[in-house]
Amino acid sequence: MDKKLLLKSHFHFIGIGGIGMSALAIGLLKKGCSVSGSDLVKNNETKKLEKLGAVIFTSQIQQNIKFVISKFTNKLINFVVSSAIKPENEEFLYCREKNLSIKHRSDILAMLMRTYTTLAVAGSHGKTSTSTFLSTILELCTGNSSSITGGIIPIYNSNCHLENTKFLVAEVDESDGTINKYKSDIGIINNIDFDHCDHFSNLSEVISSFKSFATNSKKLLLNFDCEISRNNFYSNYKWSNTTSENVAYAIIPAEINSKYTIGKYYENGNFISSLNIPIPGLHNLSNVTAAIAASRMIGVDFLEIKKNIKYLKLPKKRFEFRGQIDQRSLYDDYAHHPNEIKETIQLGRLFIQQKNNKESQKRRLIAIFQPHRYSRVKKFIKEFAEELSKADVIYITSIYGAGEVNEDKITSKIITDMIYKKNKNVCYINNYHEVTKNFYQLTQKGDLILNMGAGDCHNFWSILNEKNN
Repeated sequence: MDKKLLLKSHFHFIGIGGIGMSALAIGLLKKGCSVSGSDLVKNNETKKLEKLGAVIFTSQIQQNIKFVISKFTNKLINFVVSSAIKPENEEFLYCREKNLSIKHRSDILAMLMRTYTTLAVAGSHGKTSTSTFLSTILELCTGNSSSITGGIIPIYNSNCHLENTKFLVAEVDESDGTINKYKSDIGIINNIDFDHCDHFSNLSEVISSFKSFATNSKKLLLNFDCEISRNNFYSNYKWSNTTSENVAYAIIPAEINSKYTIGKYYENGNFISSLNIPIPGLHNLSNVTAAIAASRMIGVDFLEIKKNIKYLKLPKKRFEFRGQIDQRSLYDDYAHHPNEIKETIQLGRLFIQQKNNKESQKRRLIAIFQPHRYSRVKKFIKEFAEELSKADVIYITSIYGAGEVNEDKITSKIITDMIYKKNKNVCYINNYHEVTKNFYQLTQKGDLILNMGAGDCHNFWSILNEKNN
């Protein structure tokens, strides 16, 4: 869509408050389009959009669509949905009945990507962190980069920074099969894992969706340490954290603690320099390596990268320290897949071990987990139990359905019972208000509390603070 046509267009987002939908809405506003949208929940994103001039509805009824059509008579109106919007949604239903122009969110992102030199970040895990690190490096080293991501990037304090720049960092999602729509100059595959059981039946289908993404990328950057991507894709551009041989880019860790990672950086097998990276965790080192590799592929000077690497920060909800309550430290993390939980718990252990021995022996790692989607729980019950049981104490809350119908009557008690076979310090607690009510019985001084999930579990900190103030 050219600039003139874009300015003549109006976009109405059904479910505008989601992290991906709101990023696109912000981007279109910055491009000069008029935007409206509906969401049943008011959040930071909807408030930000209102300030930027979007018309926001807090209901999802057909009258909203009628109002938009009557108000923007001189514009070409597009109604935008994501895969999360159900066919019975009243707005969506009305748009289909009236044969209005409906676009999927992926169509809008693909359209925006075409107007930039795009670096697209894909993969089962770590997309938002990698996008954040890459956005930060390109912003500081080139001053000529934009971003659309699925998380809040600290350097912009936003999930969207869309300007008239040369480069665009775009986080692209494989969860609903729309990844084949994205064309990029550099396509990055972080890793491949089986997930999104509501859409994919098996790992082969997931791999196929990434293959279409790879085909649409002019250059492909691959994680050599991921066995699935290594065995199913070919590229001259690979990165690793285990070897500097037969890969274009590598950072071999020398020291990892709770504050930083020191590693030796190699290009094409040649040692270049040591790097002090202010991000903990081996999984994050992989994400940082990908960001540096992609930056080098578009010609960013290594010395510039080294100079600016100290400014890297994790996006929000990625091992995010929320604060302390009576000597209990609370961290939020988006982990909702067993392999993500594994990495987050390992990082929590690293934080506890950094304290002196007497203190660390007293400290406990508490995992509070809100399972996300019935289909995911059903598929990964054993894996969830395996990884969560590695915490000292585990509290499991009710499943956040994310709009799924619970046909198999799956409950969190299935996970709780399986964890109990491995670790007796586990119990099911219905919701975060119950956790708050019994907070001092469930925790003790010195505890490091990991609050994990992709649902509304991140409201826990504000619920806790309301009770304590």
